[in-house]
Amino acid sequence: MSSEQEAESIRCLVSKVGLDGHDRGAHVIARAFRDAGFEVIYSGLHKAPDEIVQAAVQEDVDVLGISILSGAHNTLVPKIMDGLEEYDAKDDTLVLVGGVIPDEDRPELEEEGVAAIFGPGTSIEETIDFVRENAPQR
Repeated sequence: MSSEQEAESIRCLVSKVGLDGHDRGAHVIARAFRDAGFEVIYSGLHKAPDEIVQAAVQEDVDVLGISILSGAHNTLVPKIMDGLEEYDAKDDTLVLVGGVIPDEDRPELEEEGVAAIFGPGTSIEETIDFVRENAPQR
């Protein structure tokens, strides 16, 4: 399979969880993923954790990108991870978090199963390369 075919087979859900209305970063990453050849679904704003889980499971995504700037990451991200586990989708889904996440909060999110946390200033190429290297093979 060529790298272009591999990229096309990577299904991504880019999501905005909670009351955070700042979606420019989510739009930028969704567009970059699309330009890289990934299949992208954007959840829209103000989604509850269970809505994001339902979308990830129903769309059978390989990658779930959670964009959060509200500061509620320690509450909302674990709810998403628990939901994925309930549907036996946690091990089959590469979960990424993007946003302003304090260094002291990162280990807890990683223990929950978040594969990577991308903060401000992370290059688009770094994020795309991480997805290509770590997305589950189906």
